[in-house]
Amino acid sequence: MRAREAGVTLAQIAKDFGVHEMMLHPWIRQAGIDDGSRPGRSREEPTEMRDARKRIRLLEQENEVLRRAAVYLSRANLRGKGSSPASGRCLHRS
Repeated sequence: MRAREAGVTLAQIAKDFGVHEMMLHPWIRQAGIDDGSRPGRSREEPTEMRDARKRIRLLEQENEVLRRAAVYLSRANLRGKGSSPASGRCLHRS
């Protein structure tokens, strides 16, 4: 149970806060989860998951840019090998 002064009951705390005693039980349970003394999903977890998903999306976008750059540079490097500057031009048929 959460720390409280000796002799103070949950009923008294509920009365002091103007809520029913049964309202305190979920709050106490969640407080235990949040401080790590009970298993379960903390209130910070959804925020952390949202931030992690944003970070993953950003990293995937960065990875795609790097992949495209590698392909582009690889093609440019292959075109430039063994050719004169005049033959490095791209010829397109209309």
